[in-house]
Amino acid sequence: MKRNKQINIRRALALASTFNFLCSCAKGCLLPFLTLYFRQLGLTPAMTGIVMGTKHLISLVWSPVASLLSKHYNKRRVVIYASLVCSAAAALVLLLVPPTDVHTQSSTCSMSDLSSVGPETTTGTHPKGAVSHPRVTAPANTLADTKSAPFTTSKASLYPHGDDKPHPQVTQENISVVVNSSFQEPTISSSVAYKATSSSAAAVRNKRSDFKSGSEELQGEERTEEESRFDFLGNLKVMDTQHQLFFLILIIVSVWESVSAPLEWTADDGLYEYLDFVDASDRYSNTGLWGLLGAAFGVGGVGLLVSQLNCLIAAQTQRSVVHFYCYAGAAALALPAAACLPLYLNKKQDRANGLLKAVQLVRGSPRALLCAVTTLLVGVAGSAVDNFLLWQMQEHGSNELHMGLSLALALLSQASFPLLAARVSKLFSPGRVLAVGAATLALQCLYYSFLWGPWAALVAQTLSCFSSGALWWAVKVQCEDVATPGAERSVRRVYSSLSLHLGSGLGSFAGGFMVQRFGLAWLFRGVAAGLMVWCACLLLLQWKAPRQRRINYSRLLAADASEASDSESEQERDWLDKAMEDDRSNNNYGQR
Repeated sequence: MKRNKQINIRRALALASTFNFLCSCAKGCLLPFLTLYFRQLGLTPAMTGIVMGTKHLISLVWSPVASLLSKHYNKRRVVIYASLVCSAAAALVLLLVPPTDVHTQSSTCSMSDLSSVGPETTTGTHPKGAVSHPRVTAPANTLADTKSAPFTTSKASLYPHGDDKPHPQVTQENISVVVNSSFQEPTISSSVAYKATSSSAAAVRNKRSDFKSGSEELQGEERTEEESRFDFLGNLKVMDTQHQLFFLILIIVSVWESVSAPLEWTADDGLYEYLDFVDASDRYSNTGLWGLLGAAFGVGGVGLLVSQLNCLIAAQTQRSVVHFYCYAGAAALALPAAACLPLYLNKKQDRANGLLKAVQLVRGSPRALLCAVTTLLVGVAGSAVDNFLLWQMQEHGSNELHMGLSLALALLSQASFPLLAARVSKLFSPGRVLAVGAATLALQCLYYSFLWGPWAALVAQTLSCFSSGALWWAVKVQCEDVATPGAERSVRRVYSSLSLHLGSGLGSFAGGFMVQRFGLAWLFRGVAAGLMVWCACLLLLQWKAPRQRRINYSRLLAADASEASDSESEQERDWLDKAMEDDRSNNNYGQR
């Protein structure tokens, strides 16, 4: 970049805000509803948790590595283009996955009809506290065929012992052969079929034994490896449809996250270095507000659109595909903004080990370490909300309109906290605000376990102003306390990306199995109880932990240069020297 080039900071901020708005809008159109789509396909809660946990762990590892590689080879804009295009294509590939035999909801345009629909008639829903599982239905012609085959309708043929239990020799394959009247062959009883099968199996076993006795001395080890390989392939062939679907979705989501994870970090680094080059990095945080607004617009807009689509298109079309098309469309709209996005490569400043230094700074401060543990637990709780809140709302009759508006209200409430930050900072210290934010999230989770209607979740979503907005404001203040000059962003990423994604990954794995074992309500109650216990421990540990605050000398010097005059006395200048001496003494105490 040429030094004498005219730089328009407002234009750069407008482009960056637009790009952030569109990318967040694309994520809001699909990601909050993704687990709901997995449920519609037929995945169990444990499978859903594994898929989402893998997604978070891939982002945890691959985002910093991809950002570093794009900076090293100066390919940031290429990485942004490829990430937008490939992520949209990978999301559309999920639409090619066939669902298992799960009965889907046939929604109507009338909101009164939706509210009158019971839990048993909604999409994949069951009575309160139950967990959805894929159901396998018999063929439509089974009952009709049994009428034409008298020997199959007899209860004694299937239950020969009279104890309402099938004979152990009668297998599912034999029953299907006998029941199906389409075969124009003589009637074969299940016992005869079993004997024929067992005799053929015995002949095969005899041949195998003869083969083993003849070639055991020559090809022992090779035969063992070959047979184990054939057994593995045989297991893949006999895998049920649900597990095949699970592994297919896991592969697609892993590829999807691998191509989409570099987008945020790469664009973030290029924009910040550009603003830092023109001495406008203090305005960098304004783009985060547009990200929240874009996510709220995306999740609320697509929820309203999908809830009304059956009035516009044929009823046979699945409305869930609209989420994917909206995601791809918003990603396509972000491409022109990415072409004009101001990016800068600071070749003189290498921050390859910035995250390692930031981790060392966090580990060296007791209060910063407590904040990191808190964000880790918040990630665990947030994964339960993100993955299974819509499942819980669907159990109580909510449709896409209720879900979209509820999630949009939470995001808008989080974006409104800066209006209250000045008053909150006067009433509470950052450590107490951190505890209040975690406690508020616990109250939200406890409230989610007692939902009673489609709109019930709206009440708790307004508390996101404190559970998310206040909590991350306290984390930002903690970052400023512990970070050295130039390491503020790296320390912030330790909290907002590394610790949060690690907690989200672990919470997704544990949450899926907990829902599978105990149900949705007990998941939220368990998360709420765990957070409340940690909040009590956090306040006690913060009271005992020493407070160390690092001074940002660049801000102090800038303020001193702008406010000081030439006639300033030496007594008024001594405050900076005294602050530096206090900081050295604090550092020496921390090293001890």
